Amino acid sequence: MRKERLIVPTLAIIAVVWMAAQLLSSVLFERSLRQALEDLEARGEWRVNRTESHQGWLSSQGRVILSPLLGRPWRLELTYSARHGILSTDVEGTVLPRLDTVLQQAVGEVTAPSVPRWQGRYHTLSGHSELRLALAPFVIQQNGRDLAVRGGRLRLEGVFGDWRLRALFDQLTLTDGMAQLAIGPTVLESRYTYIDDAYHFAQRDHLHIETLTLSYPSYDIQFSPLDLNSHMVLDESELRIKGELEVGDVMVPSQAPDMPLLNGRIEMELSRLNADAVRQVIRRLRQEAAWGDASLPMAEGLLARLEPDLRKVLSDSPRLDVTTVAIDSPLLGIRLDADGALFFDARQLDELSVVNLDKKKEQAKWLERIDGDFTWHDAPTVAALWLGLPLGTRELQFDVVRGVWRINGRPMPELWPQ
Repeated sequence: MRKERLIVPTLAIIAVVWMAAQLLSSVLFERSLRQALEDLEARGEWRVNRTESHQGWLSSQGRVILSPLLGRPWRLELTYSARHGILSTDVEGTVLPRLDTVLQQAVGEVTAPSVPRWQGRYHTLSGHSELRLALAPFVIQQNGRDLAVRGGRLRLEGVFGDWRLRALFDQLTLTDGMAQLAIGPTVLESRYTYIDDAYHFAQRDHLHIETLTLSYPSYDIQFSPLDLNSHMVLDESELRIKGELEVGDVMVPSQAPDMPLLNGRIEMELSRLNADAVRQVIRRLRQEAAWGDASLPMAEGLLARLEPDLRKVLSDSPRLDVTTVAIDSPLLGIRLDADGALFFDARQLDELSVVNLDKKKEQAKWLERIDGDFTWHDAPTVAALWLGLPLGTRELQFDVVRGVWRINGRPMPELWPQ
């Protein structure tokens, strides 16, 4: 009899616990989603607009619109529908790309069998999220040009402060009359780590293109493979961007089917970009976006208002280190092994204008701020002959003084007629 009396309270407690767990799952999912959107916007690259949000105990729905912060040539409309469980939340939705009127007229029509759908899961206890998206083949047509994408897959996963992305795209083919560019398969792997509001962040990216082929009726060029690695870090003092490009064999089958035209690797790093100024530029861009309307998020005169902050980004005298240039041409019998650095003179920055940088006079003023040097080690005889140096010259020293190039202490010869 006593056991029977405990059934009802036990069931009531279980129901209360279940409802509380459901509510907690809903609240934590909502908080995680809001935080993720704020983190995305904090990077200063995206405009995030959450147009709909309906939160419930058992399910939630909403719509988010993403667009580039600078202008709105296109946008992504993401819908989501979440089913909350005690330990996890299952999410699904659609991704619909939209082009503005001008870009739509330029690009043309997009044909696809269906609207892309995505699926994801949020783990309540750990805060770990994962998202999967499959793209069906689609075609963009414009004035006789076709861009065909066979399809792709995307996976995004992580927790607050640490996100990983892996995207795989099947072959992409651009056809323009008799010419054709084919890229793929392509794999993009990215990891983004950060602290609150992206005050400090680090991002690593690796893009691998298995094959890139450019075909014309008379000849074709094939790259196989291409690898691009980048590492960007914003810390307390500076923004550093390091990149490495590895080029596999570049073949011209119609001219030399068995001998590569070239292959090699280039590695460089841009540093000394003032961190506080970079953060100020990001804050100003977000503020400008908040002031804008739906059709014109960035008001006119933006570059002029950003100019003081952009100049401050250069206040620590940025430098570009080219640590490795190793390019080999078996077909031509030439090898390039070089390294060097360029420096920017940051004194009296108020004399420079970002707004007028499109004018030749202003460009000359910026070039006068650049100094540096590059060394071509073990240069071939033909390079010395081409540059008007003695045939026995084995090391070529390129110096840049106030934007003017010199080679082994001599003025750089004019290589191409004006």
